Amino acid sequence: MASSSLPQGRNLSGSGDIGGAKEPLLNGVHKNSHNYFLLLAILPFLFPALEGLVYGYDIGATACATMSLESATLSGVSWYDLSSLQIGLITSGSLSGALIGCLLAFNAGDVLGRRFELISAAVLYSVGALITALAPEFPVMVIGRFLFGIGIGLAMHAAPMYMAETAPSQIRGQLLALKEFFIVIGMVVGYAVGSALVDVFGGWRYMYGASIPLALIMGIGMWWLPESPRWILLRAIQGKGNMHDLKETAICCLCRLRGRAIGDSAPALVEEMLEELYFVGEDNKPTLGEMFQGKCKKALVIGAGLVLFQQSAGFSAAADATRVSILLGLFKLVMTGAAVLVVDRFGRRPLLLGGVLGMVISLFMLGSYYLFLDDAPAVAAIALLLYVGCYQLSFGPIGWLMISEIFPLRFRGQGLSIGVLVNFAANALVTFAFSPLKALLGAGILFYVFGAIAVASLAFIFFIVPETKGLTLEEIEAKCL
Repeated sequence: MASSSLPQGRNLSGSGDIGGAKEPLLNGVHKNSHNYFLLLAILPFLFPALEGLVYGYDIGATACATMSLESATLSGVSWYDLSSLQIGLITSGSLSGALIGCLLAFNAGDVLGRRFELISAAVLYSVGALITALAPEFPVMVIGRFLFGIGIGLAMHAAPMYMAETAPSQIRGQLLALKEFFIVIGMVVGYAVGSALVDVFGGWRYMYGASIPLALIMGIGMWWLPESPRWILLRAIQGKGNMHDLKETAICCLCRLRGRAIGDSAPALVEEMLEELYFVGEDNKPTLGEMFQGKCKKALVIGAGLVLFQQSAGFSAAADATRVSILLGLFKLVMTGAAVLVVDRFGRRPLLLGGVLGMVISLFMLGSYYLFLDDAPAVAAIALLLYVGCYQLSFGPIGWLMISEIFPLRFRGQGLSIGVLVNFAANALVTFAFSPLKALLGAGILFYVFGAIAVASLAFIFFIVPETKGLTLEEIEAKCL
């Protein structure tokens, strides 16, 4: 391959401002980006998305596993008489581990690469589930849950990055929205498996052990898949390897990801990526201070704001609706599927604005039901269905999609780590605070409070969140930040 000259954009400001005639992002350089073989484009999504399936399965199965574990006749252990604190350690042990996993991923993600981070997550999933399933004593079980949780943190960090960086821009929204679809499938399957095994002797061991094959498939699949070409090129322009060798590696990875359809255009596409990375300043080595300046600060506000509102503008009973009913879980699945089908046609903002508006209406309906309409239970049922449906059309899939594509490449690992950390922390806070606030304020006032938070999130989306439909990741960085 002919050696590459320095991209013309390299001597420009790395701010990503639009205006010069030679800016690579506006030259129509993506004429080859639509060349991909659909099956091969889906595979880089399928194996990382298994982390969502495992995560969702754990949520659904744990609801039944704790019932099995507390049974004097069916638990199969002498320590079945667990306190509420011990039950809390089992259910929240994975969340605690996930928070640690997010912190570990802050720098490890860029050092290991997206692929090896996901392989590490699969190993921790498998080891954690095995220890939990075979635990002879309660402390050993908590250790297993904690290790499993670290795997959750690493996987929730690396999977969106890998999928965003390898997916063709035309279908990136659909593929990343499918991650939420897999999480919901996992919840439904976990609850169904748990319900089938809850009356089996030692059933909780089988419930937790059932996630091991999924984790192994995920790890083997990620071992087979190539690394993200964008991560390889980032290392190249930051001087972390031989430029020529890393470019050749990126070309090989791109060919494996896109298949025969890419033809001979892979080298040109890699050159285009390099030009864009130079143009937006990705060759500058990142510093911690830069995380809170310029376009990275804006990306942090968008990403952290979305996941914060995603958790805060709701309530734990609806977020874990699968625990209440498999039918409600199936409804969540249908609505998530609808979001997957239209996200690349209508865009991110219309789904967010329409979905959150529906959530606002449903939350105020629930508040009114508890305060004024307690003799009309149909109002509560309609409000709950409206909330769940609108959440799955908007915040559920779009929140994760946006934070995976909004951060500049050289800060994507750290930015995703902060976003996932905010997500889990807000989830824990809302779950912990819901019952005490309900007792203090009453259900009606509390749902009005959630409704007000949803109104604030609607304003945040309208004024702050950009549209990223159809743009490459480099175009998002240049045009939206």
